[in-house]
Amino acid sequence: MTFGMFLRRMVTASAVAAASLLAQPAQAQFFWTPPDLSAPPLTDATAATVLGLPGATPAEIKAGLAWNLRAALNVAALQCDFDRTLLTTSNYNATIAHHDAELDAAQAALLGYFQRTVGKGKAGQSASDMYNTRIYSSYSTVQAQKGFCQAAAVVGRDAIFADRGTLSEVARKGLGSIKKATILAGEQYYGTPGYDYAVAMPSFDPLCWKKGVLQPACHRAWNEKAGVGQP
Repeated sequence: MTFGMFLRRMVTASAVAAASLLAQPAQAQFFWTPPDLSAPPLTDATAATVLGLPGATPAEIKAGLAWNLRAALNVAALQCDFDRTLLTTSNYNATIAHHDAELDAAQAALLGYFQRTVGKGKAGQSASDMYNTRIYSSYSTVQAQKGFCQAAAVVGRDAIFADRGTLSEVARKGLGSIKKATILAGEQYYGTPGYDYAVAMPSFDPLCWKKGVLQPACHRAWNEKAGVGQP
């Protein structure tokens, strides 16, 4: 084999290896073996409960799905930019631009839902505003941030490539996984390093303290709780 042939084979092998790395699923950004964040599509009955829209009509549920996905992707854009490769900010901006008409209609339909179920005028508007605050809070997470960001990135990518007028269907398929991801879940093999420990605190019962000093019996109990002195 000539040196030229050897070099060409090495270049080809390197290109194949690079391509295989680029083809790795997005979950590899955070996890060796990602947690199972899959969830079935939301039916209208399930969505009415999950979205907090009891008694909603099919059109109102469709609006709620699209509007909740907007909220989830907005939270992801604000919370997940620590990893720019997730593209959560650009995904959100592109989703808003691409699906603006559907989102405008969804907002109007949800206001109509609250005016129908709570009351016309100020009462319905106030209920709608509180609903928006509530759904934003429901997607905000700290300990489960990595899983949430991962799931939001995947669904956000689906949203920007979906046809106009179909954002609610993207939400129907993807919101379950995003909501599931707000609950802490770590490696399938390694668990959640850094989250699984518990701090052993001494008792704060006033009887355990005298002039700011922890009394011997309570100190021994604290040592036992913390495993101090144990083999």
